[in-house]
Amino acid sequence: MPASKPTQTTWWARAVRPARPPVPVGAMVRAAVGMAVPLVVGLLLHRLDLGVFAGLGAMHATMNDRAEPVGLRAARIGSAVTASALGMLIGTTLQHVHTGTLALGAGLTLTAFGSGALSATGPRGSAAGMLLLVSTALGSGMPLPTPWWAAAPMMLVGAAFVVLLGLPAGAHTRPASDPRNRALAAVYEALGRTLADLGTARGAASRRVLTARLNQLQDLLPERGRTTDRRGLRPMYEAALAATEAATGLLWAWRPVPPEVAEVPGRLARAVRRGGGEVTVPDWRPDTPSRQALDAALRAAADTVAGRPTRVGTAPAPPPDPWRLRGALLSGPSLRYGLRVALCIAAGSAVTANYPLSKSYWVPMTIAFVLKPDLGSVFLRAVSRAVGTVLGVVVTAALLSVATGEWALTAVAAGCVALLPYATAAHYGLNTVVMTPMALVLLQLGGQSGAAEFWPRVLDSVLASVIVLLFGYLLWPERPRHRIEPRLVAATTALRAYLDAVTEQRTDQPTNQRTDQRTEHGHPTDHTAQVWLRRTAYRSLADARREVQQGLAEPPPTGRLAEQWLPATAALERLGGAVAAFAAQVRYGGRVPDPAETGRVHRALDELTAAAREHRPPTGPSLRPNAPHDPALSALGRAADELDVLLGKP
Repeated sequence: MPASKPTQTTWWARAVRPARPPVPVGAMVRAAVGMAVPLVVGLLLHRLDLGVFAGLGAMHATMNDRAEPVGLRAARIGSAVTASALGMLIGTTLQHVHTGTLALGAGLTLTAFGSGALSATGPRGSAAGMLLLVSTALGSGMPLPTPWWAAAPMMLVGAAFVVLLGLPAGAHTRPASDPRNRALAAVYEALGRTLADLGTARGAASRRVLTARLNQLQDLLPERGRTTDRRGLRPMYEAALAATEAATGLLWAWRPVPPEVAEVPGRLARAVRRGGGEVTVPDWRPDTPSRQALDAALRAAADTVAGRPTRVGTAPAPPPDPWRLRGALLSGPSLRYGLRVALCIAAGSAVTANYPLSKSYWVPMTIAFVLKPDLGSVFLRAVSRAVGTVLGVVVTAALLSVATGEWALTAVAAGCVALLPYATAAHYGLNTVVMTPMALVLLQLGGQSGAAEFWPRVLDSVLASVIVLLFGYLLWPERPRHRIEPRLVAATTALRAYLDAVTEQRTDQPTNQRTDQRTEHGHPTDHTAQVWLRRTAYRSLADARREVQQGLAEPPPTGRLAEQWLPATAALERLGGAVAAFAAQVRYGGRVPDPAETGRVHRALDELTAAAREHRPPTGPSLRPNAPHDPALSALGRAADELDVLLGKP
């Protein structure tokens, strides 16, 4: 098995490379209408001051709009815009009572601490925390409407309009319009690509895409017991999990399947989009445990898609509620991140208090955007923000050379916000290029900015980016390497739990009984817990891979450290496949776990965990197979050999 070669792409090439997401036409149309209507109503009623704040609320709603079921979508947008309106109320109050420079800086710093603490609690808190600080900064400097307190309620009105625009898209009158059905179909399509790529160098990348699709579907599913699954979506999800486990084992073993079998998931995807239907699984002769597991999972999936009851035997624990805060506000990480944001805002307030910047709120607003914790590298965001603002100002100047009236500016604002859903998914710098003219045009509609005042925003953005690099990146104790290594520790811990569930399951029953174990009361047994542990392990591996990939796009030393951890990340991903293959050997091949093999893998995982905690990347290579694994040999034993090579053992 040859060692995997380190990538030769330079960090700056990775940093500027945009993603190529699909064009979300529906979201783009909703975004444009959501911005245009409040502004047009404000123009017609001669209350453009209120229309601007309603448009701002619509923009913040658009930033958090996703293709989700109505309840999840409303919760995501509602939590973010509620925090935004609260921030606007705080900011406008500070401005209305004519606070001095010192009091304003103190108010922004305290808000920044709460914003940072909230941002570190999870995805929902991250969006709400950022908008809390952004709106506080805007409210402290934008012209106040009449009455002054109307700014915050108008933001809620604009956001509610965006939510209402999305209701027809979330009505799910057809299966193809249900985001959960689309996500399940995407899972089966990714599974088909993975099966087609078995035994090739493309297999690992296909598996990572499949894991990402499963993560997306998992976040869209309701918690068991809270919502009735009328469409049988959860059994189809469970069947997809079983097929994924088998495919992962086959990928690790470098063993392909017949083309007609690899085409089955694609037909399942098309049937899901139609709302169900018969899908035929070809009769073939699965000759290894992982192939037998795949055959059983595909047949179960075909039954679920056709609406027939089936016991997959892999019902997972309920997925975590994506809107539940994942950490207490007073936890250590939240407090540290709150202090980090507050330090940057305090530094920004001190600078703007001593320099004649015409729009001092632009600095804390930029800091809030750059320090959002779940958008990747702070370094890259700071640089992208500065460069994107320069380009955005150039675009704004060009647009305003031909569009000067209020109606023309309204059209420009609607056009910019229409690009926001795509730009956000493509690249943070492109997102800044789009948001800068949108924000400047809104300010001009509010009567505050002229074209001559746009270029100082470049100075503001560069200044804010420098402050973040100094006080939020270089000088802060939480150095970049601490992002990568905790993810690897979490991945090794999750993999060990998955391995223990596989090797400790009962082996004194016939093989066919071990595939569907339940207690007499219907509660999940060890195999059910194993499935959920596997899902947790694969999600942890995906998080670790993402952090390493983001680190590769940073300059040394972070980029070099990420490259040193890349072989370990690949080895852990392969270990997940090996454990899946071994689970199939236990269930379908009658293999009994060998304590010596399990102990070797445990020791290797312990060494990797200790190395991550001590910031010592292993020096050995990650091995890739060039021939199928012999199913007569233990998959776990070969996994132990691969880990020994990674750790440099003879």
